[in-house]
Amino acid sequence: MLSLVWAAIIGVIVGAIAKMLLPGKDPSGFFVTMGIGIAGSLLVTYAGRAIGLYADGEKAGFIFSVIGAIALLALWRIVQRNRAA
Repeated sequence: MLSLVWAAIIGVIVGAIAKMLLPGKDPSGFFVTMGIGIAGSLLVTYAGRAIGLYADGEKAGFIFSVIGAIALLALWRIVQRNRAA
């Protein structure tokens, strides 16, 4: 239970940093920010394991988690822009 709470807290922080670093209008709220942060961290963790950067059980670092969240945030904005059009 505590690890889920910790993942949510880190997800919010990583998602918020990604929003600050990627300029542009982003109307998404708290839960989308948290989801993007958590998903970005998971994305780079599994991608890093697949290419041999991380061993089994090892997690991505904070900076790579932010990079993953930025990539997902950019994708989120493209999807949202295409939906609105």
